[in-house]
Amino acid sequence: MVAPELSLRVLVEKWLGAVSAGHLHVRAIHRIRAGRRRCICVEVERTSGFATNAFTLFFFRHDDGAWHIYPPETVRPAMSLGRLAA
Repeated sequence: MVAPELSLRVLVEKWLGAVSAGHLHVRAIHRIRAGRRRCICVEVERTSGFATNAFTLFFFRHDDGAWHIYPPETVRPAMSLGRLAA
């Protein structure tokens, strides 16, 4: 399955709605060397009445270049009989 080309900004707006720039903060950018993967932590503050709510989401970059809110699967070793058949 081919993932649609969505920028991180479009994905943030999809999950959190339209947010003014002053209320959205990128809290952390992580790079994991082992798999050359990236993770970005985005925080949004919303005020409703007298209460202020903060929402934090993590976005993970997958091997196909798409951003998702779930981490990519780790590559696991697999056994194959193809090498032994020859």
